Amino acid sequence: MPDDKSNAHAEGRAAMKLDVTTSTMKPARKPSLPVAAKAPLDARLTEQRNPRSSRIDQMSTLEIVDLVNAEDRGVAAAVGAERLQVARAIDLVVEGLQQGGRLIYVGAGTSGRLGVLDASEMPPTYRVEPEVVQGVIAGGFDALLRAQEGAEDHPEDGAAAMDEREVGRHDFVLGIAASGTTPFVHGALKRARERGARTGFLLCTPPPEDLLRTHDVVIAPLVGPEVVTGSTRMKAGTATKMVLNTISTAAMVKTGKVYGNLMVDLQVTCEKLQDRGERILMDTLGIAREEAHKLLDAAGGHVKTAIAMQRLGVDAQEADRRLDEAGGEIGKLL
Repeated sequence: MPDDKSNAHAEGRAAMKLDVTTSTMKPARKPSLPVAAKAPLDARLTEQRNPRSSRIDQMSTLEIVDLVNAEDRGVAAAVGAERLQVARAIDLVVEGLQQGGRLIYVGAGTSGRLGVLDASEMPPTYRVEPEVVQGVIAGGFDALLRAQEGAEDHPEDGAAAMDEREVGRHDFVLGIAASGTTPFVHGALKRARERGARTGFLLCTPPPEDLLRTHDVVIAPLVGPEVVTGSTRMKAGTATKMVLNTISTAAMVKTGKVYGNLMVDLQVTCEKLQDRGERILMDTLGIAREEAHKLLDAAGGHVKTAIAMQRLGVDAQEADRRLDEAGGEIGKLL
């Protein structure tokens, strides 16, 4: 509902103002221009010049490091100001996943790469199938390794990507575009909505009213102009990574992939995860390393199954059956 979204966004902005007055760390904000300065040629916040870095080409190496660090300090506060919108996105994702839907990120350039990165980390960390969380980037696989800037200019390609994935009413599609204007992303979201999906938009410039009216949720952390004008792989990229981390992590927690704060749904695929899995069993069950190793092996490398086996005194097959009955939530089962 447009009014609810607008109100939620206003509440987020109010929270940001409160944070500014109570915190010792000031978030990034739109700089006050000198009286004689000309208005920016581009109204997008991501394209404006940062007066604090206007002479960066004359700074020493340490001064550059200090400047970038100082600018980065405001990113977390800007993301925090969007807490209501981030929570709304998480609830939409969880609702869709519980009905067999998917979380699909769509972006170009840095935004697209960050979406693909977040999606690719879900299977090893939370044992979800690769198609459950997907990242779509303009230009396809080649764009992950080398910039394909022209690929973002074609909204029809974004729409085709939604058709190829047969996006439907249980899916949540999150468009990511720091400037808010990427044609590929808008084309994908338009087609996703036509196919019945819920949609969201993540950008780092004040969202126009039509964007708020169009999508189910809009997340806009205002990190301010970049140190190097328009280089949104910097503060905007950092804010994007933080938002995606929060959305995917919270969604996995709320769908039973975490027990306490332990990633009990990990699948052992390497020595690092074998060690982590054994340590989780040692911690939660109070058993020695050798017993944890044998138990994990008997559970087929699945930590959650191993915990259920030990706590319930059953074999792996029965443990999995009972976990399925509990919707995969080991906390509920035990």
